[in-house]
Amino acid sequence: MKIYNKKLKNRSRILRKNLTDAERLLWSKIRKKQIKGLQFYRQKPIGNYIVDFYCHAANLVIEVDGGQHYKESGRKRDAIRDHYLETMGLAVLRFSDVDVLTNMEGVIQRICELLNEKNPPKSPFKKGG
Repeated sequence: MKIYNKKLKNRSRILRKNLTDAERLLWSKIRKKQIKGLQFYRQKPIGNYIVDFYCHAANLVIEVDGGQHYKESGRKRDAIRDHYLETMGLAVLRFSDVDVLTNMEGVIQRICELLNEKNPPKSPFKKGG
């Protein structure tokens, strides 16, 4: 598990109880190891941040962005946050809440593509025949 600021634990519990509609929908598709048998966590503290979704086995963070992320100040904060998470060896995938609500199939496909890039499926054929 990644190191986190223990002061964020209570805040993450509150956020888990108050997911946005888009977060709730995505959670319904990735919880209970529905994608490649991988465990995801929601509203997980990592360092000094709380990420929307986190998969420890794949070192993957998924963020669902609402309107505040598209303002200049939000983009700057997100860039700093993403850089920090990436220095911890994590990949960060960002989706707009609109994408999650209107294109769930595409969102799940992109998550699966990234997971395949990180851990490609093994070929059923042995090399050297």
